[in-house]
Order: sequence, then C-alpha cells, then structure tokens
Amino acid sequence: MTLEILLIGAAGLIALSLAATFLLPRHVHVERTATLSASPGDILSLARSNRGFQKFNPYLTADPNLKIDHFGPEDGVGSGFHFNGKDGKGSQTVSSVTRDTVAYRIDLGAMGQPAQSISAKEGRDGTRVTWCMDMDLGRNPVARVFGLFLENMVGKTFEQGLENLASAT
Repeated sequence: MTLEILLIGAAGLIALSLAATFLLPRHVHVERTATLSASPGDILSLARSNRGFQKFNPYLTADPNLKIDHFGPEDGVGSGFHFNGKDGKGSQTVSSVTRDTVAYRIDLGAMGQPAQSISAKEGRDGTRVTWCMDMDLGRNPVARVFGLFLENMVGKTFEQGLENLASAT
C-alpha cells in the first residue's frame, strides 16, 4: 500500500511538472545593441555575405575549429553557410535584405529554427547596430525549459559578435 501511494505521488508530481512547463513562455526574444564607428553600409555589407559574416562570427571566436561550408551566392538573399562544431550543427541563410536590416533563417535541426537579424542605422554618435533573435519553442516542454537560459547564453554570443564586428569594420 505504501509503495502504491509513493508511485501515485511520483506520477502526480511528474505530471504536474510537465504541465507547469506550458506556463513557461513559448516565444523567446534576445537582443543586443552597440554603437559602432563604421558606416551602416560597411556593416550590412559584411552581414549579408556568407564570407563577410565569418569576419565577425562569434561562434568562430568560441570554437576556432568550427567547420564552415559556404553555399549559395556570395552576397544577398540565399547566401549562407553550414556549420558544425562543439556547440552543434546547422545552417544560416540570408532570408531578406532591406536598406537597414539583414535577416537570417537559422536551421538547428531538432533544436529549432530561430529567426535572426542584424540592423544598422545611422545615429548621432555612430551606427547603432542591433542583433536580435526570435524563437518559437512550440509545445516541447524541454525546449521551454531551455528557453529560460537563452537570453543569457545567446545574449553573450551576440555581445561577442558585436565586439568582433567593431574590430572587423
């Protein structure tokens, strides 16, 4: 009888924990901004190019052995690269280019498909560069728990990328 009560209690606790994950946010937004001395055109020229992006790619800073395979046109929509390294594998493709923003489609396989963008706008003190990511975590309870840590993890990566971009331009 005692074992039965313990098993029912454990099952109830597990069910409650799983149900609680649906109270966690489904959508995650991460954003970092920096003011750089380079022109918006110079910044976006690197951002929209599969080879130009590698000049400030923060994942290369963290993993110098990161394998990069370019595909598509060198520049503009369709320009992209596959990556494979210690933090995972996937692809990044330029999905749109406007006057002040380059948007990317990221494919991380089972980890999801976040949308990222880099925008560069002329300001009084230099060019204001904003790097952001939006991700829909869906109904996956594990992804929603993981989403709690994305702000800190991805935010630090974007900060490194903005530092690299400042050095590259």
